[in-house]
Amino acid sequence: MALYLREGHRVAAEQGTARRQPLRQEVVDGIKTYILSNRLRPGDPLPTEPALCEALGASRSSVREAIKVLTALDIVEVRHGHGTYVGRLSLSALIESLTFRGLLSPDDDFQVLADLIEVRELFERGMAERLLDGLDEEQIDRLQGLVDTMREAGDGAGHGFVDADRSFHTLLVAPLGNDLIGQLSAAFWDVYVIVAPHLDVFTHEDQAATIAHHQRIVDAVRTRDAAGFTAALSEHYVPLRRRIAEARARR
Repeated sequence: MALYLREGHRVAAEQGTARRQPLRQEVVDGIKTYILSNRLRPGDPLPTEPALCEALGASRSSVREAIKVLTALDIVEVRHGHGTYVGRLSLSALIESLTFRGLLSPDDDFQVLADLIEVRELFERGMAERLLDGLDEEQIDRLQGLVDTMREAGDGAGHGFVDADRSFHTLLVAPLGNDLIGQLSAAFWDVYVIVAPHLDVFTHEDQAATIAHHQRIVDAVRTRDAAGFTAALSEHYVPLRRRIAEARARR
């Protein structure tokens, strides 16, 4: 059996030549090269473990360790009883890292959350016209329903308010069909839930301002007002930025 691991180069079991056992990182790189060279897509099967051992000149333990590394990065997926497949190639590892940094954020002046706010605002503002063109009336009505849910939630620190806010922004970017943006948005909320208890109390004034900003976003979307939409987005982040600044000032 032969596996093409890089262009113009074949690593084959029948060579029979003595080869040193590669380090784990070399095995990781070899498997990634195989995926790229064969233009595999998420969900495509990878060779069996014995075949990888033969092709890479690696021990089973080295291949298993490499598979563990690649699984953690969502590059491969192990389906027990079925084999190993190309993974979803998502940002799950990055999101997990950002979330973990969020746990440390109070000692890092809340920098992770501040950075994520800036990133999220940039891509929402930068794609304003596409969002306005992509949202249909049914989706706009759902956005309005989420604003109404926020009004009814009462205490802005409660899960109902936060869940509605999160669903609002998830739905807002849904027409883009961009999985990367969706995952970055999810990372923001995961970090926010961790860091929020260390910020100042979410006051009734903050709650009222947040609801008003979301309502202005919906109104701008409904009238296809790009300038009003971007202005409302910028206003929307003011209360959270203020709370972060005040928390930093206390340190």
